[in-house]
Amino acid sequence: MYGDPGFEKLEVTSNHITAYLSDGRVVSIPLWWSWRLEEATPEQRKNWEIIGDGRLVEWEEIDEHLSVGSFMHGAPAPRPKSKV
Repeated sequence: MYGDPGFEKLEVTSNHITAYLSDGRVVSIPLWWSWRLEEATPEQRKNWEIIGDGRLVEWEEIDEHLSVGSFMHGAPAPRPKSKV
């Protein structure tokens, strides 16, 4: 297998986002890496869909997208600057 694997399954808890990948790896990132998911309700966190040949997961309701690459090589998403 070349390149990044695809998502098979995802779990979002109050602390972590855990990805189960097609190559057997299980990778977690802290929930706060996604401020949109951190601010989302538990119901919104459960409402995800794997898209893009398995390489992307989307939470349409909160306009959040995470790639396999973000789990493997990523960093926290910057929070928007507040308007003063």
